[in-house]
Amino acid sequence: MSTQSTTNSGEVTLSRELNLFTVTMMGVGGMIGAGIFVLTGIAAGEAGPAVILVFLLNGLITSLTAMSYAELGSVLPGAGGGFTYIKEALGGTAGFLAGWMSWFAQAVAGSLYGLAFGRFGAELIDLADLPTFGLSTDQLSMGLMTIIILAFIFINYRGASETAAAGNILTVTKIAILGALVVFGLLAIAGKDLSQAEISTDFFANGAIGVLSAMGLTFIAFEGYEIIAQAGEEVINPKRNIPIAIFASIGIAVLIYVLVAFVAVGATIAPAGMTVSAYLGEQGELAIIEVADQVFPWGIGALVLLLSGLASTTSALNATTYAASRVSFAMGRANNLPSFFAKVHPQRHTPYWAVVFTGVLMIAMAWTLPIADIAAAASIMFLLLFLQVNLALLYLRRSRPELDRGFKVPFVPFLPLLAIALSALLAISLFRFSAVAWYFVIGWTVIGALAYFSYFSRIEEMEKPKEILHEEVLISHDYSVLVPIGKQSQAKILGKIGAIIASDRDGEVLALHVVQVPRQLSLGDGRLLLKESRPLLDEAIARAKERDVPVHTIIRLGRNVAEAVRLTAVENASDLLVLGWPGYTKSTGKLFGSVIDPIVDNPPTDVVVIRHRRWRPLKKILVPVTGGLNSRRAVKLAASMARAESPEQVTLTILHVMPPGANHRARILGQRAIDASQEGVEYDSIETKMVQSGDRAAAILEAAEGYDLIVIGASDEPLFRNFMVGTLAERVARDANVTVMMVKRRSSPLHSFVRHTILEPTIPKPID
Repeated sequence: MSTQSTTNSGEVTLSRELNLFTVTMMGVGGMIGAGIFVLTGIAAGEAGPAVILVFLLNGLITSLTAMSYAELGSVLPGAGGGFTYIKEALGGTAGFLAGWMSWFAQAVAGSLYGLAFGRFGAELIDLADLPTFGLSTDQLSMGLMTIIILAFIFINYRGASETAAAGNILTVTKIAILGALVVFGLLAIAGKDLSQAEISTDFFANGAIGVLSAMGLTFIAFEGYEIIAQAGEEVINPKRNIPIAIFASIGIAVLIYVLVAFVAVGATIAPAGMTVSAYLGEQGELAIIEVADQVFPWGIGALVLLLSGLASTTSALNATTYAASRVSFAMGRANNLPSFFAKVHPQRHTPYWAVVFTGVLMIAMAWTLPIADIAAAASIMFLLLFLQVNLALLYLRRSRPELDRGFKVPFVPFLPLLAIALSALLAISLFRFSAVAWYFVIGWTVIGALAYFSYFSRIEEMEKPKEILHEEVLISHDYSVLVPIGKQSQAKILGKIGAIIASDRDGEVLALHVVQVPRQLSLGDGRLLLKESRPLLDEAIARAKERDVPVHTIIRLGRNVAEAVRLTAVENASDLLVLGWPGYTKSTGKLFGSVIDPIVDNPPTDVVVIRHRRWRPLKKILVPVTGGLNSRRAVKLAASMARAESPEQVTLTILHVMPPGANHRARILGQRAIDASQEGVEYDSIETKMVQSGDRAAAILEAAEGYDLIVIGASDEPLFRNFMVGTLAERVARDANVTVMMVKRRSSPLHSFVRHTILEPTIPKPID
């Protein structure tokens, strides 16, 4: 199979050679590993016969997050999986911590599988009466663990195809053996009377708390599909194959887990005086071996399951070694780990240093913690990682709607929010099972945070491509008006209005031009598109000089113009953002357009959208108000325009429209709205007016006859009503004969977080 192994610049890259079957088997191998052998008995001791339900519920819960992985993996198929998605959506700090957690979790899972292999190997040597050379069972287990991890370091160093071939053979082998266990177990159950058995009489032996603890403990068994996402850069046709492989691997794993748990609880005979679940819990990681010994004919159960256990743990170890090395490789490439983690072998096309250091971490973990605490620590890390992946999905749905998604999660935001809540619940429940695991997780996270803020964040900042190609600062001012400019006509009017506002506040104009870089080009190649940028900024500078206002100019590269404008506003702590709207949009489903809508829906600072008509010298300004902070901002902005634009006195008219036949109470509320809008406004020539009308927009347009400017605030909305400026302001702006300025205040931190991650933008239906 021919694969692409170098970029156009000659850089050595990973090769695409993993087909659908192979990558599905990698997911299955990661899920049907030590979890089913090592943890089934421990989970039965925690949950009782409800361990069957534990595996089923975990499968359903993990499917919620798997949908997020399927969507993100189809659109961002790079090495690193969850780390790549979170870094793309939530930025540097969150991305680093996600990668740090994922690397740790995959490595710790590998340690668990290595320990299980060592224990099964030692038991097999004892069963076969082979020589142990004077080593105790524990010493033999640890020695075998170290040998198998070293072996898979070598296999993963050799290449992805060798890794996948070994994994496919081992995965198919263990599925066949577990299938035999289920068949013989069901035959054993068929000969029993289950009406008096524990599975029928005391299903929830340890209550809901026991079920939750067991779910948290065994969740590590359902993280294997994350390995598919980690392999995104090496999967053939990732947009199609990643979602299919994720759901297929989960379906296979859940079916096998539920059937094996049913057989374990239903077919096992416990010693007198003990329940089956207590007996399985006492057997711990060897519980499934005991089940096989009882249900297989000819006394070969223990031997067969030990062989299957060896196959399962080695395939899972193979998959987690692969996944953990790809996470650390992606982190090295993003300057979140030392650069040698990102080195790719020139012949093998494998991240060989990432593989070696991942193996070292696995061995260190296996020698450090008990097996149950290792499983709990890995589960906590995966749950926290999955929580962040769901947040990343919500954010990217809002910020990058243009991405071509091979799969889309349904019922957003409800399903991702449910996944977030359940992941948090399971992670917290594990504190009861293993406080040590939580302490270890917290310690690892703190170490990572210290490393990032003290070193890697600075390296990351130095190495990332320059988005800002030009920045010229004359003098720093306390008040800054950000004016994004996309075309010559905008430069003239927006520059003029921005300068008027800034001059009243003794502030500056920040003139911004964003060069939108197509996905086909790298960000650096965007420099080729710069030739039209400077004339736009020169026009804005000329308008500002007319007012003797200093100008700060920026030319910035970006994939998404709205996000580039938002980022500039935040980085420069801008006080006001001035946007231009021509009165129509060519963007389907947008009210003001693909740039203005996402900014106005969740403003990073106070924002004014200008519908420009022929500019008139200001004599009279109309300010319709409804009450609330946006109305107050509109009056303040109108007063600022009046003070700065005309040396003569400009009349400000504050207008409130009441419903027809307004009673005394409505008049009082209208007067309160007018009075509230003037709080903190320093301007003398203000008159107020109240009118009655069943059509507020028509009343405002009628009252605007003879005025030179309309300044109108957006309707103040509750947190979970996701409207932008609204149809009233939009209709006034579209139909008025004079320039209209629509004003909206910045979002609060809570508004901003919820709108960025949870709420889909809701666009009011325009009024014809």
